Amino acid sequence: MTLLERHDKNAVAHLRMNAPEKLNALSEAMLEALQNEFDRLSKDRSIRVVILSGAGKAFCAGHDLKEMTVGRQSEDGGKAYFKSLFDNCAKMMSSIQKLPQPVIAKVHGIATAAGCQLVSSCDLAVAEDGARFGVNGVNIGLFCSTPMVALSRNIPRKQAFEMLTTGQFINAETAQDYGLINRIARPEDLDSVTGELAKTISSKLAAAVKIGKEAFYKQLEMSLEEAYAYTGDVMVENMLYRDTEEGISAFIEKRDPTWEQ
Repeated sequence: MTLLERHDKNAVAHLRMNAPEKLNALSEAMLEALQNEFDRLSKDRSIRVVILSGAGKAFCAGHDLKEMTVGRQSEDGGKAYFKSLFDNCAKMMSSIQKLPQPVIAKVHGIATAAGCQLVSSCDLAVAEDGARFGVNGVNIGLFCSTPMVALSRNIPRKQAFEMLTTGQFINAETAQDYGLINRIARPEDLDSVTGELAKTISSKLAAAVKIGKEAFYKQLEMSLEEAYAYTGDVMVENMLYRDTEEGISAFIEKRDPTWEQ
């Protein structure tokens, strides 16, 4: 069985975590598979959008607790193992935002702990109306400190802190209100709603989306003055693209642009 499935259609890469018996837990093998695929996608100019989903009953149930229990059985109590696991997870999550393509999480069932972190790390998210989200580690005595990084950069801090300290789930409507997801769909419409969003984005100039995604995340960490200075330079660079010139001309001339990229 392939742990991470991929098929490409119309410049969209569809990735599906395929460990349904473990609710697509982020085992060491799953983290490695995701990292390898994101590394490949970072160099794939034929792909404009990525959709990430999970097989079976759930999107992702977080880290593989059974695997972590085994990893603990070492002379140092698992310290080196846990350090490697969480470092690799952080690297994979960070890779999503470093990709030139926007990544859409297509969520059904549950997204919990590192699974909720995965949704938070994606650029966009569409969820079925029955989906639930949680950072539930506190319920077993493990505060979701690494999932907190992505979650607290997506939703207001008091709502994030409540989720982290209560371990309670939120539903899709609340997740949308908080800003964790973009859209909600009925289960039978999840594929089409997600696909339509991907289609809209993939129709845009890929070079502009790439430079814009990079700038989006960089400017968030800057002061207002630094952000305007930086994004002004990005706009200058973007304006000099041949395809941007073509796009502006097409708009003025009321025709569809002919882009090379």
